[in-house]
Amino acid sequence: MNLNSSFTNILGRYLLSRLLRLDFLLLAIVLVITTIGFLTLFSAGYSFPWRIEGQIRNLIVAAFTMMVVASLPLKWIEKAAMPTFLCGCLLLLATELFGVTVKGATRWLNLGIRIQPSEIMKLAAPMMLAWYYHRRGAELCQWDHLLAVAVLLIPVAFILKQPDLGTAILVGIAGFSVIFFSGISLKILAVTGIAGMLSLPVLWNFLHDYQRERILTLIDPTRDPLGKGFHTLQAQIAIGSGGISGKGWMEGTQAHLDFIPERTSDFIFAVFGEEFGFIGSLILLILYAALVYRCFFIALQSSNLFGKLLASAIGVIFFTYAFVNIGMVSGILPVVGVPLPFMSYGGTALLILGIATGILLAVAAESHD
Repeated sequence: MNLNSSFTNILGRYLLSRLLRLDFLLLAIVLVITTIGFLTLFSAGYSFPWRIEGQIRNLIVAAFTMMVVASLPLKWIEKAAMPTFLCGCLLLLATELFGVTVKGATRWLNLGIRIQPSEIMKLAAPMMLAWYYHRRGAELCQWDHLLAVAVLLIPVAFILKQPDLGTAILVGIAGFSVIFFSGISLKILAVTGIAGMLSLPVLWNFLHDYQRERILTLIDPTRDPLGKGFHTLQAQIAIGSGGISGKGWMEGTQAHLDFIPERTSDFIFAVFGEEFGFIGSLILLILYAALVYRCFFIALQSSNLFGKLLASAIGVIFFTYAFVNIGMVSGILPVVGVPLPFMSYGGTALLILGIATGILLAVAAESHD
C-alpha cells in the first residue's frame, strides 16, 4: 500500500511539473487553428453529420494522444524512433502485399480499422534520422549523410509504388529537412539540386498519366474545365467570391451548392476563403506562420540534438502541409492529397499531427531543465 502510494505521489508530482512547463503559446495557436477548422468543417459538412461526429472523435483521440506524448521524457521518444520507423516500413510492405485498392491506388491497410501507413512515415522518417544523427554526435562525417539519404529512400520508394506522389514528396521533405539541419555541406546540396533539375525531363517519363495531367492542368486549368481542371477552377471561384471580408459563416454558396469537391478535407481552405474572405485568409496564414515560428523557437531552445532536429523537422512538416494545401487550392501547385493542418477532416493525419505537437511540447518542457 505504501509503495503504491509513493508511486502515485511521484507520478503526480512529475505530471504536475510537466503541465507547468507546457508551451502554452504553442497550445494556444494549435487550439485556435483547430477551432477555426472545426467551424469551417461544420459549415462545409453540415449535410454530412457523420463527418462532423467523426471529426469530433478524431479531435478527442488526437488531443489525448498529444497530451500523453507531451508527458513522456524525451529520451523515451528517442528510444521509440527506430521501432516506429521499422514498424512503419513493415506496414508499408503489408500495404503493398495486402492493402486495400481504391481508385487504382493501394494506400490503405485494413487492421480492423482502415489506416494509411504512409501518414505514419511523415513523422517516423524524421524521427529515425534525428535519432541517427544524435547517436553519431561528434563522429558525424559526410558519409553519414549518404546513409541517411539511403534510409529515407526506403519509405519514399514504397509510397511511390502505391502510387502516392504527394505523400512521397512530403515524407522526402520531412526527412531531408533533418539532413539539412544536421549540417550537410552546401556543396553537396548544390550538386544534388543541379542533378535534380537536370533529371526532371527523365522523371517525367516515369510519372503516371494522372500525375502528368495534374501538372498540365496546373499550367492551364481551362484545358479540361469539367474534368481534370474542375477542382482547381471551382476552388478559385470560391476563394475569389469571398472578396475582402467573405460571405459569412455558413453562407458560402459554392460549398453548399456542391461546387467545391472534397470540401471537408483537401479543399477546406476554399470553403474558408469564401466564407471569411481575404481578411480571414490572411489571419489564418499568420496563425500558420506563428505555428512554424514557434516550432523553430522550441528547436533553438533545446540543448538535445535529437529534440533540436526533430522540432525543426516538425516545423518544416507544418509549413509544407500548409503551403502545399493552400497552394494547391489556390491554383499555384498541382492537386495532391495533402490535408490542411488541424483543419481538414481525417483520422490518421490528425493523429500524426497530434503526436507531432506532443513531441514539440516534450522538447519544450525539457528545454527548461
